[in-house]
Amino acid sequence: MTTVPATPSSSALRAARRRDQRVYTRSHPMLFALLAAARRRTVTRVGGAVLVHGAEPYRQALTRIPLDRTAAGTTGGAARELSAGGTLFDQEGTGHRATRRAVAAALGAAGVERLRPVWQDVLVRRLSPLAGGRDVDLVPVARELAGATVCALLGIAGDPEAIAEAAAGAAAAAVRDHLPGPRPPGAARVAAAAAAGLESLLTPAGRPGPGADTALRAMLAVAAVNTTVAALPRATAWCADAGFWDQAADDRLRPALVDELLRVTAPSPLLPRVAAADAQLDGCPVRAGDRLILVARHAARAHDRLPDARHPAPPAVAQLVFGAGAHACPGARLARAQLEDTLAALASHRPTVVRARVDRGSALPGWRSLTVRAADAPRSPENR
Repeated sequence: MTTVPATPSSSALRAARRRDQRVYTRSHPMLFALLAAARRRTVTRVGGAVLVHGAEPYRQALTRIPLDRTAAGTTGGAARELSAGGTLFDQEGTGHRATRRAVAAALGAAGVERLRPVWQDVLVRRLSPLAGGRDVDLVPVARELAGATVCALLGIAGDPEAIAEAAAGAAAAAVRDHLPGPRPPGAARVAAAAAAGLESLLTPAGRPGPGADTALRAMLAVAAVNTTVAALPRATAWCADAGFWDQAADDRLRPALVDELLRVTAPSPLLPRVAAADAQLDGCPVRAGDRLILVARHAARAHDRLPDARHPAPPAVAQLVFGAGAHACPGARLARAQLEDTLAALASHRPTVVRARVDRGSALPGWRSLTVRAADAPRSPENR
């Protein structure tokens, strides 16, 4: 007889949302208070910045407005300042398209299947203590999983955890150096040193020092590590708090649950961009040079539409957490596969969250530690 997964209660869903909101309110409280106050309008101008919240204006900003890919305060600008340039995030024209095609090919269906055994091995080994009643902190698990995947993707024999730590540090330093307002003393120097440290770990033995190729490797590592470490523990907390483990164990519902959890966690909640030409977004004039704050979290309805694997958001909305058009993230397939395998590995344990601590210094909203324990598992002596 087929078991129908239970429908989570409204109180459980609200509890899951309250916990997840802590990663915003405790890590970037001022920024997200501003965004929450402005989200009633799909597009809002605040001085020289245009905040874009609505799904359609967000899509139009990425597909119809020319963007300055090297401007200060954007992902591409940070990439160019912190490296030799020539990365996927700051290239223009044919160079951007060629690099994007190469990255997309490496992260396509065949590439993901080639990488899958790497993270599955990490999951089997790092989650096995749950069966013995021991607690597991999922943040180090996600960090090793991400680092091992990056090593396999780039074909390097580095220490996965060291590379993941360096990628997290480089991203956090870059964010501190590019947030609006006065920069902390020495922020640019710290950011440059963090990027150089990461690039040194990613330079294959026998090759010359860091250059454009290594810069691209570094930016791929930064993107892969930080989104993975942000997404996997947050999605697990949602499952534990909302009671989604029946759905996670169901092969038919799990893919939709993955899409919904990625939508509501929105691992990269903001996309900072700069307009390169005059335009309009939902009646709001945009001038060349205006900073565009594209709020992926709001465009994907993460703030007001709870996850529902049985009635998921339309794909065109859910996909917005990965961008749109030529600016869509080429790692979307990889992110979905990693989360699906993580939920499948955890589902038999039906873990609950026993401790959670927000990471106040990370580039992306997330947990510094998220400790889980298998439901109904025998308590080990170390947990008594």
